Amino acid sequence: MFFTHFTTFFTQNPYLTAPFLGIIPALIWLWFWLKEDTHPEPLRLITLSFFAGQAIVFVVLPLQRLIYDTFGTLSQNVLFVSWAGIEELLKFAAAWIVGIHAAADDEPVDALMYMIIVALGFVSLENTLFLIDPLHTGDILGSFLTGNLRFLGASLVHVLSSAMVGICLGLAFYQPRKVKILAGLIGVILATALHASFNLFIIRESESNLFLIFGFVWIGIIGLMLMFEKIKHILPKQTI
Repeated sequence: MFFTHFTTFFTQNPYLTAPFLGIIPALIWLWFWLKEDTHPEPLRLITLSFFAGQAIVFVVLPLQRLIYDTFGTLSQNVLFVSWAGIEELLKFAAAWIVGIHAAADDEPVDALMYMIIVALGFVSLENTLFLIDPLHTGDILGSFLTGNLRFLGASLVHVLSSAMVGICLGLAFYQPRKVKILAGLIGVILATALHASFNLFIIRESESNLFLIFGFVWIGIIGLMLMFEKIKHILPKQTI
């Protein structure tokens, strides 16, 4: 009886339950990464960065639709790289506008944190949109699987790809402006390549290989954690 009422509530209120299921996992990851930052960013900038990540979804989707309508006959590789590039550029733009150029960005790790926060904001709304349809059609199992697979894989790809930009900026934090610009460009290129590669693998590989792909993503997250620690301890060059 309880399960029946539970599923009925979920299917009859998809626009209420989808945000809950989409945002909560992102907030869990946000809590995890904020704990890794020994000098947390101002709560105002953290909140604005998260909401900025959500807001750019409404810019990304029409642009991706426009690209599909205009260049949909091109190769799948070109299409997916274009889509990924739009997402990574706009996530970088949002992080830059809200936090990276702010006075609070005073440590090498700060740009990495803002990129991660924006990515989590983005994926929280993207997950919500993915969940609305299966919930609306009463596919509770499909919603559960979609939410969990995105929690384990796709969400982390957004974090990992955006973190590439933050890592490059963090490594170049004490370098001249030209080096920082180059580092940001390299970061966006790496983020786009990683994001597009993941999406193409998901489309082309069989279901039996999905967990292998997600395994590589988790290896990437471990690498991100190691780089996070490295960047936290970067010091200015000492003059002798």
